[in-house]
Amino acid sequence: MPRTVSIGCQDFETIRRENCFYVDKTLFIQEWWEQMDSVTLITRPRRFGKTLLMSMVEKFFSMDSTAGENLFQGLKIWEIEEYRKLQGSYPVISLSFASIKEQNYHLARRKICQILSGLYSQYRFLLNGDILDNKEKKFFESVSADMEDVEATLAIQQLSLYLSRYYGKKVIILLDEYDTPMQEAYVNGYWDEMTFFIRSLFNAAFKTNLYLERALLTGITRVSKESIFSDLNHLRVIVTTSEAYEDSFGFTEQEVFEALDEFGLSEQRADVKSWYDGFTFGKRMDIYNPWSIINYLKTKKLEAYWANSSSNALAGKLIREGNKDIKQEFERLLCGEFICAEIDEQIVYNQLEQDEQAVWSLLLAGGYLRVNNIETRTRAYGGWGLAYELCLTNLEVQIMFGNMIHKWFGRASSVYNDFIKALLADDIKAMNVYMNKVAFATFSYFDTGKNPSEQEPERFYHGFVPGLLVDLADRYTLTSNRESGFGRYDVMLEPKDLEKDDGIIIEFKVQDKDEEQELLDTVKAAVRQIEEKHYEAILLERGIVKDRIRKYGFAFCGKTVLIGK
Repeated sequence: MPRTVSIGCQDFETIRRENCFYVDKTLFIQEWWEQMDSVTLITRPRRFGKTLLMSMVEKFFSMDSTAGENLFQGLKIWEIEEYRKLQGSYPVISLSFASIKEQNYHLARRKICQILSGLYSQYRFLLNGDILDNKEKKFFESVSADMEDVEATLAIQQLSLYLSRYYGKKVIILLDEYDTPMQEAYVNGYWDEMTFFIRSLFNAAFKTNLYLERALLTGITRVSKESIFSDLNHLRVIVTTSEAYEDSFGFTEQEVFEALDEFGLSEQRADVKSWYDGFTFGKRMDIYNPWSIINYLKTKKLEAYWANSSSNALAGKLIREGNKDIKQEFERLLCGEFICAEIDEQIVYNQLEQDEQAVWSLLLAGGYLRVNNIETRTRAYGGWGLAYELCLTNLEVQIMFGNMIHKWFGRASSVYNDFIKALLADDIKAMNVYMNKVAFATFSYFDTGKNPSEQEPERFYHGFVPGLLVDLADRYTLTSNRESGFGRYDVMLEPKDLEKDDGIIIEFKVQDKDEEQELLDTVKAAVRQIEEKHYEAILLERGIVKDRIRKYGFAFCGKTVLIGK
């Protein structure tokens, strides 16, 4: 009988006691311990088993874990004698910032203080006897949701001292989802206040803490050293391209296929691979998203489990509000192509809106992109750098972005669908009616960042083209020539079924009022450009006869659109 699949349980002890489905990742303990790093930060995408792994590490090392030996018997780490002796031999401070998702700094700081206060509550026995002197007991009692910054930023360091004195050994500190407060601070506009507070907290806990044996932090992104780690010169950072701990998070293909065999799903290997494979850590190219695998084992249905496990709001914001280059590269990704970018996996959140490199770095760290290849290339202006060949991770991520694009049209979604139907039917009158409604409702939405585009039609274009990519993907291959800059874009839709559908060429043009008195003149100029540049040659070469090629000019004047042939 296959084991029970528990959805959402991240407590190692519960999973082991109830004999729930579990992929053995206990050799992480050996790899981590033998690295001898004082403070280790590991970044992995969300829902990749970070919290469960931290729970496993806590149960293994903690002196307070009375069931540790029983939990690890039968697992790989228990086969190594020296680690059987290491189990249950350290005091462990374990906390998580996963719940710090507040809309302002005051509430976020208070939430962190509540977590620290709850941590102290676990060790109130330290107030008994003479382990602490009167000043230390006073500090202990001062740790609360309303404490001042001095007490808050010293709380972990002081607790380390107290536990070290009580147990006679230095402590291990585990901090899960360390970067959640930073992401929320960026999204909600209190970045500077939060970084100052977290920097002070981390300096005391991980830099000047004389009672620290080892520390392990996990998160989704590597927040820049300048932001919160400026004092931690001894920090070991493991990002998605690092070779350490390659198979400790996520499932390898062998682990997935063994699970499918256990649950009688061996024949579904190809579909599962298409949907959930594609993540790369270090040199391992066969990592699967564990959240979706576990849900699939439970339901036996192929769905976008991982992609739908959060709002993906930050990813959508970065693309929708990004500059023209970011949006063009995103269109290529949607087409199944690769893009090349220099990646700095040290995320500078307050530069995301100005730095294209930072955007791709964050999407890579978040699991939306995967690395296909890394090459050393000479830069155009001298020097050299590492060029990362990136693509969308898998089918699940592609579907997620498709759903995100549909939401971009918001209130105009039904009208947009009507436009697509009119386009396929070659109904010019209906196309004009629906496109003007769509354009009016969505122009200002596709570029609402701090540096909006100067031309409204360009904003619209970069929302409209991804929409076409998603909605017509089953019937058309979309390509776009963007070399000439806006006003000379063309969109080409090549039918996949030459017997069923026509080829379509669309040219966008902004009215030049010095040369074009009427918007109809602009339409004619756009169609004329299609003819003069012989855009149809590509379609003719692919076997589409001339009378099955439609040519449209889309003319813009402000938010008014006129479509003609």
